Order: sequence, then structure tokens, then C-alpha cells
Amino acid sequence: MTTSIRRPYTGSCHCGSTRYILHLNLPHTRIRIPTKEENPDNRPPTDVQLFYRCNCTVCQKAGILHILTVSPPDDFLLLAPLDPEAELGDYRARDGGVHWYFCKTCGMRCFAFIGPSEVVDVDVGAAGESLRDVLSKKAGAGAGPIKAWRPKKEGWQGYLSINAGSLDAGQEGLDLREWKEKDWVMYLDLLEARGPGTMELPRYGIPHEDGMY
Repeated sequence: MTTSIRRPYTGSCHCGSTRYILHLNLPHTRIRIPTKEENPDNRPPTDVQLFYRCNCTVCQKAGILHILTVSPPDDFLLLAPLDPEAELGDYRARDGGVHWYFCKTCGMRCFAFIGPSEVVDVDVGAAGESLRDVLSKKAGAGAGPIKAWRPKKEGWQGYLSINAGSLDAGQEGLDLREWKEKDWVMYLDLLEARGPGTMELPRYGIPHEDGMY
């Protein structure tokens, strides 16, 4: 059995105005499907690494392949912009709770977010070798600290979803084809038209009605 390794991966919008680093554990380990009693609202589980597609109209029309990580404050660093609320476009669907951020230049959606955030100093010199290498290449960082935006670590209870399509190509251990071929993608049934009580349980293998692979 191949051992999963936690590595930093880079991502960006198409024009490069939005740039981030995301830690993933690959190869991925699938999680157990929660029962209806455990998850009556069909919401994606938290505190685990999860790759999923949702058949709601927002996710379908945006073509999002979601990535949730074990600990968003520890796993995600937004290198640019440092104030997404002010510098990115922000689409609020339905109840307006989720920030569906997008680049104002190229329109790419790199991540969606709910919750408090903070700008922190990242000590490049003290970072692990793999993260230090990525920071040097992606942010042009030397040995000193750099600024980065992230979900606020203290008391974190929010939501951060990274769009897998915004990960940069050609990175070691990262092959999005593998995610489908090895059945790593969970499919959630959250289509608005179905209504409460009529939604099916999450599953692997086959998308729900009006969903996509």
C-alpha cells in the first residue's frame, strides 16, 4: 500500500492575479459515506480531506471540483491578493452565506469561503524544505517572512473549498485523472429543486441526477 504524503501544491487563476499554496495528502484515502442519521442535511463532512462534486446549480454552472482539507488554516495560504474581500469579485448565491470569490480579470474561481480570516507572516526560513521551495518559486520569497491570507486559526469552524481546476499543472504526485479513475471523488446530492427530505445519500462512482463526473 502506498503511503500518503503531505505536500504543498500551488494554484492560481488563469491570469495569475490569484495565487495560493494548498497542502494535500496524496495518494488520497477515501472516507466512509456518512449515514442519513449522521448527516441529515447531506452536507460535506468536515475535518477530513475530501474531493467532491455537488449537483446544486451553483457548482454545476461553475464546473467546480471541490477540495476540502483536514485543517484549512494549516493547509491553505493565499499569497495574492491579501484582501480577497476587496480585491476579488464575490458572488453570493441563495442565502448569501458563501463567498464564491472570482478573479475580476480572468473570471477564474479558485476558492469559496465562509468564516473569519487573517493575514499572517510566514517565516520562509523556518518553513519545511518542500514548502520553502514552493514559496521561493511561487512567491519569489527569500529567507525572510512574507505575508499570506488564510482562514483564521483560532476557533476555526468555517468552510473553505478549493476548486481543483485551479491547481497548477505539472506538479509531482498531482494527476486529476487519477481522482476519477481511482474513485476518489464523492458525489453529493444538493440540487435545490429536489427539496429537503428527497435528497439521496452521498456516494462514490456515479453522480446524482443533473450532476456531472
